Amino acid sequence: MKSRQQIPFDRSQRFEDYLEHLTQCAGHADRMVPMENYTKGLLLPLERKSVEPMAARLAPGNVRRMHQSLHHIVADAAWSDLALLKEVREQVLPAMTRRHKLLAWIVDDTGFPKKGSHSVGVMRQYCGQVGKQDNCRIAVSVSLATEQASLPARYQLYLPENWAGDAQLRRKAGVPEEIRFQTKQQIAAEQIRSLCEEGVERGVVLADAAYGNDHGFREELEKLELAYAVGIQSSTTVWPPGTAPLPPKTRKTSGRPAQLLRRDQQHQPLSVKELALCLGSGDLRRVSWREGTRGAMHSRFACLRVRIAHRDIWRKEPHPEQWLVIEWPTGEKEPTKYWLANLPESISLRGLVLLAKQRWIIERDYQELKQELGLGHFEGRGWRGFHHHASLCIAAYGFLVRERCLFPPPPGESLRAADLRFSPPRSEAGYEPRGAAGPH
Repeated sequence: MKSRQQIPFDRSQRFEDYLEHLTQCAGHADRMVPMENYTKGLLLPLERKSVEPMAARLAPGNVRRMHQSLHHIVADAAWSDLALLKEVREQVLPAMTRRHKLLAWIVDDTGFPKKGSHSVGVMRQYCGQVGKQDNCRIAVSVSLATEQASLPARYQLYLPENWAGDAQLRRKAGVPEEIRFQTKQQIAAEQIRSLCEEGVERGVVLADAAYGNDHGFREELEKLELAYAVGIQSSTTVWPPGTAPLPPKTRKTSGRPAQLLRRDQQHQPLSVKELALCLGSGDLRRVSWREGTRGAMHSRFACLRVRIAHRDIWRKEPHPEQWLVIEWPTGEKEPTKYWLANLPESISLRGLVLLAKQRWIIERDYQELKQELGLGHFEGRGWRGFHHHASLCIAAYGFLVRERCLFPPPPGESLRAADLRFSPPRSEAGYEPRGAAGPH
């Protein structure tokens, strides 16, 4: 096997070397070629990256055999998703951090609209892809990000409670016995914990309010001694700068002294929205955080040192001070976003904003994973197939990320899956595989 340090000049050779390392995770020699083929199929210029269109493009002379091979490697073969994602990370992260330091671990979830009710994890729930309640399934992920690139390092299906508790549904979908019901926040916390146990270089944990508003999630990050900048809802209560809950009440009589913090009618915390509305225009500063398609992206921000007020009447000591970051765009009647960050007191407002806004980069990831690499095109119903397909999509995406970092395209251009010029056989004229929008 070639050393990881030797980087061939030719892209096709780099891709073959990349695949050679990936297929060591197949667990059996017979699975190595099918794993390579499936990864190549995901990078082909097809409208749909399900098994049959990929098989027709990869082996037009023997579609049935290729179909069986691809279906087996993704739906049936018992290789480890975690081992594959670790191998992808070990190949891609050094390229990502060659010029830019690792900045963040980004928590997110993504939805996949799905008809019917028998595919694993499907239920009616909020789906971000369509922006409303719909029949879908949702996966939770943690991505490693620099200023310029990011890569999913953990990926797991959220299994709703009705699925987790239904033995018949679990058996039909092949849900492993050890999988139990967990909230999305609990899944993310477990993913982060496992990355810490593997010794992955740490970054600031970033998450939206669906995660940041969960006090248990933030507590888990603090136990792991991780820095974070997470979104919160406007109703979150805090003690304004310079204030804290009242100390325990002094007893005049004998007996056990009071130990818990307290409040009274005149001494109460405020919601972050109430606190923000007390600010004047002079408390807000204009900050730019990156270049967008229409120029520099900017807004008005304020940051305050506050203490979270969550259940502190059951504590002996106040919660530590944290940063509250408030975004209040010009022309808006009230702030639009809030973040809590346990970052050092010395950090600048711009530094806080740059971190809080870095979550944008995984929106690009999922756009490419879905549109370019077929992340949502898996047609099977089982737990194993859903995760194997996603892991191989991430592996294919990892090669694109590594290429962009090692050999950046010219200004104004972007390396896409279609630019990888390996050439499988062409299919017969007019052949239209099942599930495709038209002949390929």
